[in-house]
Amino acid sequence: MTQRTDWRASRVKRLQAAAIAWLGYPLVALLGMTLRWRVGGLDYLETIHAGRRQPIMVFWHGRILSATYYFRHRGIVVMSGQNFDAEWTGRIIKRFGYLRVRGSTSRGAARALRQFVREMASGRPVGFTLDGPRGPACKAQPGAVWLARATGNPILPFHIEAARFWTVRSWDRTQIPKPFSRVAVTIGGPIDVPRDADDAVIEETRQELERVLDGLRERALQMLA
Repeated sequence: MTQRTDWRASRVKRLQAAAIAWLGYPLVALLGMTLRWRVGGLDYLETIHAGRRQPIMVFWHGRILSATYYFRHRGIVVMSGQNFDAEWTGRIIKRFGYLRVRGSTSRGAARALRQFVREMASGRPVGFTLDGPRGPACKAQPGAVWLARATGNPILPFHIEAARFWTVRSWDRTQIPKPFSRVAVTIGGPIDVPRDADDAVIEETRQELERVLDGLRERALQMLA
């Protein structure tokens, strides 16, 4: 039997996770209702669905709050860790209609990727924070590229930027839009990874994702100017 992590052995911690999620969900939902969205590139997502494929949606961890609200209730499968913070955030995203796969880049990654393959085979889209869960910030990890190679589904990069926001003092400098702020969503073109891609192609695609996301951030800022 797998040994439970320390926080799970504490009834107080379990209650804390439930309480944070209970309070956090309505706050995020209420904030999201006030935001004024500007979206570019949504046709890329629609084209993928029209071709009967599913997107592997990728973005930076620092935009997780805005992304959670904007892409809610689409049945997107995401990776969720097993630590305390991942538990309460996982409970919140579940209420927004996301499905969770347990794992992280540092623990259970291979098992999580296998589960992602099964979920995509069942017709579900996947969401990845490329630099999560611990960074370094804006440095892409290769997991999404591996998944694209394994499934034949395209990577769909996007970026979200708010005109007015607070910044959390965390490794990813999470952005929290201020109420009634304008928020730009920029979606890039799909990126396919060949089934026979070797390590060099994987690395090239990983670097390409970083460049694409930098460009999407610039486009988002221009939409807000």
